[in-house]
Amino acid sequence: MQRRELLKDLYGEASKCVRCPLHQTRTNVVFGAGNANAELMFVGEAPGANEDRLGLPFVGAAGKLLDKLLSEIGMSRGDVFICNTLKCRPPDNRDPHPIEIESCQGYLHGQIELVEPTMICTLGNFATKLLRGDITGISRLHGREEVRIIGPRAVRLYPLYHPAAALYTGSTLEALRADFKRIPELLALGAPPQPEPVPELPEIEIEPESEPLESDRLRAPEPAPQLGLF
Repeated sequence: MQRRELLKDLYGEASKCVRCPLHQTRTNVVFGAGNANAELMFVGEAPGANEDRLGLPFVGAAGKLLDKLLSEIGMSRGDVFICNTLKCRPPDNRDPHPIEIESCQGYLHGQIELVEPTMICTLGNFATKLLRGDITGISRLHGREEVRIIGPRAVRLYPLYHPAAALYTGSTLEALRADFKRIPELLALGAPPQPEPVPELPEIEIEPESEPLESDRLRAPEPAPQLGLF
């Protein structure tokens, strides 16, 4: 089965998800969109109001900036896969709660495993901390690529500021644009060396216990010693 069909199956599962309370307030599950065979994946934080309404990631002002930055390096949405750490919008665009991230991360890991990107750009703190398994903030990590094992695969993880954070802060936008310009050269490096697959252990057949001997069946148990109470 092709990757796109497998992603559709995973989307079908996510669209009916009730693993956390966010299913009670969502309009649409925002699963992700883009090229199912993309070498480059972007992982953001969570859907906003526009994304929740349309069921697509990064369709608001931050999405327009993301499109512009992609065009500046000769790419478009059709070349990449875009998704979020959460697939449902938190009410009032609040920060994701730990239980929501934990409940939803299986879908993200499934997307990474199916798309098989060689490089993942994490956008902002939540995606960066989740995929690095570390609490270090984005202001210290942005623009610093590293190889990370995520699920069964090794990828080049490249933390970036979230486009929403760059909309109203000139210095953040400059840093984001400078980090974006390095994406083509990092993609040109290709996939990092992959870990050796874990060999499957051979099944061990356990011999059934032998039938007890007739003499064992007939032997009466020895009476237990009686303990006096006084």
